[in-house]
Amino acid sequence: MWQESMTASGDARGQRGKPDWTDLVFFLLLAAGAAYVLTAYADSMDYYEKMILGGTVVGLSWLAWLWRPLRTLMIASGATAIFAIWLYSDGGGLAQGDLARAETVFFLKYLFSSQSAILWMCSLFVLAMVCYWIGIFSKTAAWMGTVLTWSAVYAGVTGLLVRWREGHLLGPDIGHIPVSNLYEVFVLFALITAMFYLYYERRYATRALGGFVLLVISSAVVFLLWYTFTRDAFQIQPLVPALKSWWMKLHVPANFIGYGTFSLAAMVGFAYLIKENGETRSIAKLIPLFLLGAVLCAEPMMFGSRELSPTWMIYFGVGALIVGSILALRGRIAQALPSLEILDDIMYRAIAVGFAFFTVATILGALWAADAWGTYWQWDPKETWALIVWLNYAAWLHMRLMKGLRGTMAAYWALAGLLVTSFAFLGVNMFLSGLHSYGEL
Repeated sequence: MWQESMTASGDARGQRGKPDWTDLVFFLLLAAGAAYVLTAYADSMDYYEKMILGGTVVGLSWLAWLWRPLRTLMIASGATAIFAIWLYSDGGGLAQGDLARAETVFFLKYLFSSQSAILWMCSLFVLAMVCYWIGIFSKTAAWMGTVLTWSAVYAGVTGLLVRWREGHLLGPDIGHIPVSNLYEVFVLFALITAMFYLYYERRYATRALGGFVLLVISSAVVFLLWYTFTRDAFQIQPLVPALKSWWMKLHVPANFIGYGTFSLAAMVGFAYLIKENGETRSIAKLIPLFLLGAVLCAEPMMFGSRELSPTWMIYFGVGALIVGSILALRGRIAQALPSLEILDDIMYRAIAVGFAFFTVATILGALWAADAWGTYWQWDPKETWALIVWLNYAAWLHMRLMKGLRGTMAAYWALAGLLVTSFAFLGVNMFLSGLHSYGEL
C-alpha cells in the first residue's frame, strides 16, 4: 500500500494523530498573539474583524494539527515578521516604526522588508523548479527542490506579514490585509499552490510532481516580476471604497485556495498524460498535449501586454521549449512518476478541495456584493467567469462521482480547466472592465 499507517502522534509525513501537548502549546501561542492584538488595536477593529481573528486562531490550530509542518512554518515566519517590525521601530515599541529604515537597515534592505522577502521567494521558487527537474535523474537534487520550496514559502509568508505592517506605517487609513491587488494575490496564489503541493508531496511520498507544479508557480513568478518592475506594482496603495470591508479577509483567501488547487490539479493532469504516454511512439497522441501546453505557455503572454513585447515572446519560446523537452524525455520522466492511480487520486482530491473553497468564496462574494452594492449578483464579467469556473469543476466532479470519469479524459479536462481558471483570475482584468477590475495591467 502506498499509504503509511498512522501512529498515535501522527505519521512519518507529519499528518494528524491524536492531539498532544505540543498542539495545546501552539494553540496557546496563537491565542496569546490574538489577545495582544485585541488589547493593542481594539479601537481599529470592528466586531466582525475580532470574530475573524478568533476564528483564525482556531482554524490555524486545526490546520497545524492536520499537518504539523505548518506549525514550523507559522512560527518561523511569524518570528521573522516580528523581528522585521522591531527593526522598523528602531528599538521602540512594535506600534511605532519608520518605513524609511527599509533602505538603511541591512536585514530589512536585503532580507526581511516585504519586497526583499518576496523577491527571495521568487528566486527560490525558480531554483526549486530546476532542482525538481534535475531530481528526475538525481534524488539529491529532488530533496533540494523540497528544501527550496519550503524556503520560498517561508520567505513569501514573511513578506506578506511584513507588508501588512508596512501599509500601516504609511498611514492609518492605508494599512490593510495584503490580498487587495494583483501583486498581492499573485504572491498569495504562489504560496497556496506551493503549500498544497508540499502537503501532497509528503502525503504520497513522491517528489516527482514537483517539477510539474513548480512550472505553474514559476509562471506566476515571471508575471509577478514583470508586473513589479514595469508597473511598480509593489507600491502599497490605499484601498478603493468597495474593498474597505471585512468580507475581503474571507472571500479572497477562499477564492485563491480554489485557484491554487485547480492549478495544481491541472499540472498533475499533465503528469498523468506524460505517465500514460511514456512508452508511446505515436506522434499523433502527443500533438494534442503539446498544443495544449503551448496554449498555456502563450496565455500569460496575451495577458501580460496588449502588444507582443520581447519579454513575453521569450517567455512563450522558453515555455514551448520546456513542454517539448518534457514530451521528448517522457519515457524517463514517466518512470519517476508515481502510478496512474495515485496521480488520479491527487487530481481528484485537489479539485474537490478547490471546488469546496471556491463555492464558499462565491457565496461570500455574493454576500459582500449585497453589502457593498445592494445586490447579490450583477452579471459583472468577474462574476460571470467565476460562475463559468464553478460550473466547469462542478461538471468534472459530477462526471467523476456519477459516471466514473477517470484517466485520460479527466486529465485533459483538468489541464484545459487551467485555461478557464487563468482567464477568470487574470484575463478578466486584462480584457474586460467591471466592478471587480481592481488590478489593472
